[in-house]
Amino acid sequence: MQSLYQAERSPIEIDESQVAYQSFGLGKRFLHDQTPSSSINSSQCTMIDLTNLSRVGFRGQDAAGYLSSYGFELPQQPNQALQQEDGCWVLRLSLTEYCVLGSLRDFGERVSQLEQGWQMDERANYLLPRQDSHAWIQLSGAHIAEVMAKLCAVDMRLDVFQVGQVAQTSVARINAIVVNVSDQQTQKFNILCDRAAALYLWSVLQDAIQEFDGKVIGMNSLI
Repeated sequence: MQSLYQAERSPIEIDESQVAYQSFGLGKRFLHDQTPSSSINSSQCTMIDLTNLSRVGFRGQDAAGYLSSYGFELPQQPNQALQQEDGCWVLRLSLTEYCVLGSLRDFGERVSQLEQGWQMDERANYLLPRQDSHAWIQLSGAHIAEVMAKLCAVDMRLDVFQVGQVAQTSVARINAIVVNVSDQQTQKFNILCDRAAALYLWSVLQDAIQEFDGKVIGMNSLI
């Protein structure tokens, strides 16, 4: 039987003659970079389509307890995000709403299992299938705050918009969630937007990063 993941396609994957998507991990398809990652310099802006990496949301008074029971550490306040030991990120979007972003270390398998294990019961904990509703783009490089300044009214300079902060805002006139997931090596923003607007935002970001020698990279540049 063919894996369900093999049927899943990013809305950005529209023409394989232009962008070569290949299977990674458990058959999930990601863009494959034909250029070695060693050719990327620190001042260069890069972007990658992570739409097929697992993510899921939960909402309700019991959502926090549900996630805690699966070993997730939770942010203390809304509009904060907390990285887990395995590389997942837990976003707190309101007092009772959370979004969990999968890790590249297991290609989101932990998050996939979290979603598959959910069942409706007496608890006030409601599933939000973010895999179906949102696309996921990651923007990286030393100038990502300057790139975002072209598209968004929120000040995302790294001394203001710090690691673990979440902005629910408008990017290029579409609703988006932006998370600072930078590490010691690389400045990185995760951007979630409506799947229907993904191709539009992808195109806008490609244009915006050109000033900083921007390029699209593939999964093999990250793993």
